[in-house]
This record gives sequence, structure tokens and C-alpha cells, in this order.
Amino acid sequence: MNPSNIDIAQAAEMLPIDQIAAGLGIPADSLEQYGRYKAKVALPWLAGLADRPDGKLILMTAMSPTPAGEGKTTTTVGLGDALSRTGRRAMICLREPALGPVFGMKGGAAGGGYAQVVPMEDINLHFTGDFAAIAFATNLLAALIDNHVHRGNALGIDVRRISWRRVLDVNDRALRDIVVGLGPDNGYPRESGFDIVVASEVMAIFCLAHDLADLRERLGDIVVAYTRDHRPVRARDLEAHGAMTAILRDAFAPNLVQTLEHTPAFVHGGPFANIAHGCNSLVATRAALKLADYVVTEAGFGSDLGAEKFVDILCRSSGLRPSAAVIVATVRATKYHGGVEVADLPAENIAAIEKGSANLIRHLGIVRDILGLPAVVAINHRAEDTDAEIAALVGIVEREGARAVVARHFAEGSAGAEELAHEVVRLCDEPSKLQFVYPDDASLWTKMKTIATRVYGASDITATTAVRAQIRRLQEEGYGDYPICVAKTQYSLSTDAKLRGAPTGHVVEIREVRLAAGARFVVMVCGAVMTMPGLPVVPAAASIDVDENGRIVGLF
Repeated sequence: MNPSNIDIAQAAEMLPIDQIAAGLGIPADSLEQYGRYKAKVALPWLAGLADRPDGKLILMTAMSPTPAGEGKTTTTVGLGDALSRTGRRAMICLREPALGPVFGMKGGAAGGGYAQVVPMEDINLHFTGDFAAIAFATNLLAALIDNHVHRGNALGIDVRRISWRRVLDVNDRALRDIVVGLGPDNGYPRESGFDIVVASEVMAIFCLAHDLADLRERLGDIVVAYTRDHRPVRARDLEAHGAMTAILRDAFAPNLVQTLEHTPAFVHGGPFANIAHGCNSLVATRAALKLADYVVTEAGFGSDLGAEKFVDILCRSSGLRPSAAVIVATVRATKYHGGVEVADLPAENIAAIEKGSANLIRHLGIVRDILGLPAVVAINHRAEDTDAEIAALVGIVEREGARAVVARHFAEGSAGAEELAHEVVRLCDEPSKLQFVYPDDASLWTKMKTIATRVYGASDITATTAVRAQIRRLQEEGYGDYPICVAKTQYSLSTDAKLRGAPTGHVVEIREVRLAAGARFVVMVCGAVMTMPGLPVVPAAASIDVDENGRIVGLF
């Protein structure tokens, strides 16, 4: 029986984190250690790196996710380790796992097999408390809003137009829609709800802010409600942004950990890509680019969500420019998109690979032709993949004028990803012609339609009269230059999670619009996606436990 991810992680011989830091030139007095194997790096020391040249940034993305799993984080770790193995100074930058999915569908989310970041249990469970700080800051603002209304409402907030929601890091569908303020002296009853922490605007701001001053400014810009005469009420009007910044100050410093093979890794921030913008913190990525020659970072889910948002939101606002991109694919995922159900995936099926490869080809087109990034397809190898299936998938990619590299890092660690590392280094020397999907000066409606038609393959977009009116108001109020952050299912290029492959001609319905003035984007909620997930029939929590020796078990 093969060891589980957590078995491998717990058997690892980790180096003390100050030793990892020393290898990067980080002095011990600039570390805030959380035990022996994780630490925060002081922001003032990182600020002193500004004059150093940047390394090469490599963006990890993937084909559309499936229940079979694609292994994007695993491939990020494997590539980082392989770059180190081949003599390059490399780092990786990842998002922190959200507890909701860890206890819901995913289990562990720190890579897999022999390509993991460690300490795996700590990273998956609480880590350094960053998400708790983000939740506390969000909920403090919610409490200050209701308290202000209760204490006389000097700002004239219309309680029907309070948009700010509370958050927690648990998948809990019962809290999606609630009523607050019930009972005597408990405020004004009104409808509200909870989002998961990783879908919150504070999380997005945390990961997009350039420094503490920018973090404070953005927190102050948050629009939480409107007055009776439709004027926006911001967090700074409630004098909330200073306290929120104080709560987030320590969390804002990036977290340093290591891979199983001791490649340094920043794991910091964690916005969902199917709801928010899906990238780790800008602070961590910029620091890594000053400390290493090659930095591998991932954008959540497939290129239609993660890579598009990485370019159109993060690159647009930060100036980051990836040198190359890696698109993760698996034989299993390709067969699934070809119509094979999960139970039948182990059986060889070349015809399904030919059919399902339409999904991979579409993602290759998004990354290479729409976003303009040099790209390689990494076929994340699994033990049951047959030689014929691998050959078929490689041939399909080559017919598209790209290269596919079989990577065996899950089973072999860095040795299994050396060929991928060499190809990525070669791509980094090619000219990158990064381009945005839409121009800044397009209208919000046009931006959304451009994403839907160019990236998702849709024929059009639609919305109710009320949603269209809201989009027009945001345009008139001066938010028209903001980028669009689409919230939609990650499982399909469309907004219907059941549509596999590469659907075309579908219509994208905009169900809801949310202004994220602090994050400086407009969220278009499309289809049936929820900003508070629910738990599956058998949650991953059912298998997570502590054994008689106090060790955590069941994090797969």
C-alpha cells in the first residue's frame, strides 16, 4: 500500500526554518518564528530589497478541474524542486488552504506525494492565524456598521442597502442567508448572510495591497452600504479601517516554509479563484522575485478563472509580468472531459482522450493566444496512465504547436520534473507578449461580454433589468475603469458545471453584481456559484482525526 500524503509529509526531515531563511539571506532577527518550521518575514526587511533585480515569474494554471483532480499545487511544488535540483535559485509562492474545503471536499491542500510543502498539517490547519485575522477584521467592520445604525445612524445608512456580510472559514450553507437584529435592543432586523473567508473583499485586499499603507487605504475604500439618497458609505466613514489594519498588520507579513526537498516557499493569502481573484499575496510574490532567480506561483483552477484573473486583475494593478506559463493536464481529467465517468477512468480509453482534449486545447489557446504567454503543457503522471494514453495526449498537444512534458514529481519528487524545469527555463528566455483580455476604458458590460465570448466561448451575456441597472449605476459612479472579477463554476468553461469539454455558443447569465471598491474590481456573480460553499454528502472532516500519539491523521 502506497503511503498517503500525510504519511509522506510526517516522515520528512525538515530543516529549521532559520536555516531555510539563511539560505535566502534573510537574517534571524527579521524572522518571527512560529515553532521550528514556519516563520513570518519582517516587512521592513523585505522593503529593503526594492533595488534588487527581479527573477523570472512562472505562472502555473490548468485545464478545467474534475473530480479526478489535476494536481496544480503538486506540480508547482514539483517544478520548484526541479528548478532547485538543476542548480537554479528557486522559490514557490502558494495560497494558504482554506479550512472550509479542507474539511469539505479536498482534505489536505499542500501538494501531494513527494511534491509537498511542509509542515503539511500546520499549513492546512490554522497555520499562522492569517485567515482568523482576516475574518476578525471583516466581522469587526460588520459589527461597527450595525452598532452605528443602532446608536443613532448619523451617516443615514439605509438598512435595506447594507451590503457588507460576515464571514467564517467553514463551509456552511445554513448561513448563506440569515436575518440579524432579532430580539429586543439587538438593532434593526434585516436580511444578511455569511460568505466564506476566502471569498471576502478583505481577503482580496490583503492579497492585492502593495504595502501596509496601501492596505489601510484600500480598507478605507470599502463600500459597505448606501444612504437613503444613494450615497456610498465607506469603512473610513465608520473610522473602521485603522483598527482593521491593526488586526491585519502581523498577518500581512508573508509566511516562509519549505518543500519536502527544502526549496523555500512563501504560503500567504488565499482568495478563491471561482469567486475572488485566486492568487497568493502580491507582497509574497514580489519578495520571492527579489530573493530567487525563478519563482513559481499558481492561479486557482483553470486558465478561464485563475490565469485570466492573474493577468487582468493582478498584473494590471501590480506590474507583475510572468515570463512563462505551465498548463497542468492529466490523462484522467482529459478522459473525464471526454465523457468518461469517475468510476471508469482507470480503463484505457484513447477515444475519450481525443474528445476530452478539446478542453485542454481551449485552455492552451487562452494562455498562449489570448493572454500571450509562452506555455508548456505538464502532463501530471499517474500510475494507471498507459503508454498509449500518454502518447495520444502528447501528440494532441504537439499538433497544436506546443510541447507537452510528462512529469512524475508526485512519485519521484524533483527528479521526475527535471525535463519540465529545463523546458520552463527555455520558455523564460522567449519574449513574453502579455496582453489583457480587455482594455481599461471599455465599459463594465463590454468587459464582461469580452471575457465571456473570448475566454469562455460564450455567444453572449444576459442579466435581469435590475442587474443591468446596477451595472449602469456603477459605471456612472466612476467604477467603469475597474477590472471584472467573475464568480462562476470552476468545473466548466461555461457557467453550467455539468458542461464538460469545450462548450461554445452558451449564454452567460449575470445573477448578481458586487462592488469591491477596496479590492478595486467589480464582481460579476454568474450561474449558480455560491460565495458560501456547502459540505458534501461525506465531508473530508469525517476522516480527519488525532491518533493515540497526538498525530493528525486523515489529511489526504
